[in-house]
Amino acid sequence: MWLPIAILGYLINAGVYTADKYFLSKKIHSSVSYAFYVGIWSIGNVVLFWFTPFVPVWQWLLIDLCAGLLFLWALIAWYKALHQSEATKVVPMVGAFIPIFSFLLTFIFWEEQLSQRQLLALFILIAGGVLISVKQSKYVFWRKCLQYARIIFGFLIGKTYSEDHPTRRLIANSLVSALVFATYYVLIKYIYLNQPFLGSYIWTRMGSFLGALLLLLPAKNRRLILAKERRRETIKSLPLFLVIRFLAVIAFLLLNYAIALGNVSLINALQGVQYVFLILIILILSEQYPKILKEEINKKVLVQKLIGILMVGLGLHLLI
Repeated sequence: MWLPIAILGYLINAGVYTADKYFLSKKIHSSVSYAFYVGIWSIGNVVLFWFTPFVPVWQWLLIDLCAGLLFLWALIAWYKALHQSEATKVVPMVGAFIPIFSFLLTFIFWEEQLSQRQLLALFILIAGGVLISVKQSKYVFWRKCLQYARIIFGFLIGKTYSEDHPTRRLIANSLVSALVFATYYVLIKYIYLNQPFLGSYIWTRMGSFLGALLLLLPAKNRRLILAKERRRETIKSLPLFLVIRFLAVIAFLLLNYAIALGNVSLINALQGVQYVFLILIILILSEQYPKILKEEINKKVLVQKLIGILMVGLGLHLLI
C-alpha cells in the first residue's frame, strides 16, 4: 500500500524541486525569503481541521510544533544548496545522505544495529552522490572527486583550502539539510506511531508557520523578505507559486502518509526513483525551454549521472 503512495509522492516532488530551482534562480534569489513564503502558506492546512478537530496534550503539541520547525530549518539549508548549484546535483547529494543520517539517528536513539552490508551501502551512497554531483571532464573529474572528498573529510580534520570554499558551502548546506531532514523523518515517524496521522500532520504544519514568522525577527531577514523588488516578483508569480505549493502539499501528504504506514528508512531509500524523474524533467525543460531552466547535461554528463544514479540505487537496495 505505501509503495505506490511513496513513488507518486516522489514523482510530484521532482516537479516541485524543479519549480523551486526556477523560483530561486529567476525570481526570489534568497533561500531565507523563499523558505518564508513556503512556510507562511502552511497556515492553509488549518482547513483540514474540518475533517479532524484534533488537539494533542501540551507535551505532544510541543513535539509536533518542533517537528514543523525542524522541517522549515531543513528547507532553508536545502534552498541555499539548490540556489548555489544545479538541481540534478543537489537533489541526489541530499537524498544520498538522508538515509545515512536516518540510520545513524535510529542507531543512536533506537539502538538499531548496522550490518556490514548496510555499512557497505553507506560508502556506495556517498560515492554515487559525489559522482552525480561533479561535472564530467576528462582531466578534471578525478580532481573534483578528490576535492569533494577533501572537503567532506575536512569537516572532521579541520583542513580546508581557499579554492574549495564555494564547493564547501554547497556540501555544508547539503549535509545540514540532509541531517535536519533525517531528524525530521525519524521524529515524524515517532509522532505518527503515537498520534492520529492527519491531526498531528496539521500541527506540524503549524510549527512550520510559526517558524516562518520567527524568520521575521532578525532585521537582516526582514530586509530580505520585505524588499520591494522581491515582493513585486512574488506577487507577479503568485498564481504559479500557489499551484506549485498545492502540489508540494499533496506530495508532502503522500510521503508522510507512506512514512506513517511503512518503514522510514525504506521510504527514504526510494528517493532513487525521484532522481530518475528529476533528470527526465530537467532534460525536457533544458531542451525545450532553456530560458526557463538550463542545466549542463550533455551525453558525457548524462552517462556520468546515470552511473551515479545506479550506484545510489545499489546503495539504497543494499539498505533495503
